[in-house]
Amino acid sequence: MKFVSYPKIEDWQDLLKRPTQTVEDIEDTVKQIFSEVDSKGDEAIKKYTELFDGIKLNQLEVSNLEIKESESLVSEELKQAITLAKSNIEVFHKAQRTQKIEVETTQGVRCWQEKRPIQKVGLYIPGGTAPLFSTILMLAVPALIAGCEEIVLCTPPDKEGKINPAILYTANLCGISKIYKVGGIQAIAGMTFGTKSISKVYKIFGPGNQFVTVAKQLATKFNVAIDMPAGPSELLVVADDTANAAFVASDLLSQAEHGKDSQVILVSTSMDLIKDVEAEISNQLKELPRKDIAEVAIKHSKSILVKDNVEALDLINTYGPEHFIVCTKDNDFFVDGIQNAGSVFIGNYTPESAGDYASGTNHTLPTNGYAKQYSGVNLDSFMKSMTFQEISKTGIQNIGNAIELMAEAEGLQAHKNAVTLRLKSLDNE
Repeated sequence: MKFVSYPKIEDWQDLLKRPTQTVEDIEDTVKQIFSEVDSKGDEAIKKYTELFDGIKLNQLEVSNLEIKESESLVSEELKQAITLAKSNIEVFHKAQRTQKIEVETTQGVRCWQEKRPIQKVGLYIPGGTAPLFSTILMLAVPALIAGCEEIVLCTPPDKEGKINPAILYTANLCGISKIYKVGGIQAIAGMTFGTKSISKVYKIFGPGNQFVTVAKQLATKFNVAIDMPAGPSELLVVADDTANAAFVASDLLSQAEHGKDSQVILVSTSMDLIKDVEAEISNQLKELPRKDIAEVAIKHSKSILVKDNVEALDLINTYGPEHFIVCTKDNDFFVDGIQNAGSVFIGNYTPESAGDYASGTNHTLPTNGYAKQYSGVNLDSFMKSMTFQEISKTGIQNIGNAIELMAEAEGLQAHKNAVTLRLKSLDNE
């Protein structure tokens, strides 16, 4: 990790840059694939699946036989772990339900708000070197609680045209039947435009690499919503001498192993803690199966020494981490003061891995500084708030004149007339 000592505030912007490509570097490729999928559908998807995933597919949809076979390929211990995680995620997301809100704003004017599920949603589940079956739980569980009518799942195949059995098992456990062997840009394009095989959806969810992130952003230009710009994973830990250096190092490495473009940052007021964590990283790194990936991520990550907690908090809010771990003598200071973070983990015994899998919170979170304006996925992500109003004769008489005056002031005569006609009809009664 690159060590930075007492950085000046004017240098924070450069210091906290993510190791990501710019949109311009990726956008041309994304636009080309989108254009082909829009015009050629499944044919284009199969073409790019062969190009990027190295497999020529005759059929994009996963068969019932493949789903059934997956059950025998997943160990009973893993099934139990998935079931535990699913239960905790259900408990937390069911608790997020809100009731209908109804008020009478003026006598005779009744307004209320209700939530309705998004009818058709698409879930993107990364495969590749780390098949994220846990993300299915994070997305499918709240989608089902919300009441979404149609759930489409896309995930990339391996070189043999197969899907990781844990992904198929988890999807089936969640009641998802429409599963497609499609990854990357072409998956997002397929769900955006719809093809003969893949249904068009109204909103796309799920993390992915930088190409998937840009593809999701492009999808918004074609009347499809997205959860958030969720790109390469990132973690910031603030820790002092009360933290366990081995724990901190393990958390930093847990995010570094996601991908070479992941970023982890350690912020501390203690030089001793920084040295201890760096030593632990070196020791623990040797034992990781994904050592080569984690090493690259660690090289462009940083440990930052700051003068006090106030400066640390300011720097953290400027960065806006996806995951934020707090292990200090004064955790409450950071918990109360954090404004920009996707998900917060407090204390020595709350690893980020808990949120990734089984504590119950959602792990689909804003990255690349978007925690400053986006929330992580939650139950409301799968719903829309709709407002309703019902106005009685008394109600229109109470607010009618105000509407007429405002409409006339804006030069919208038809708006005024819609009220005037009603008021005159009441005067004639």
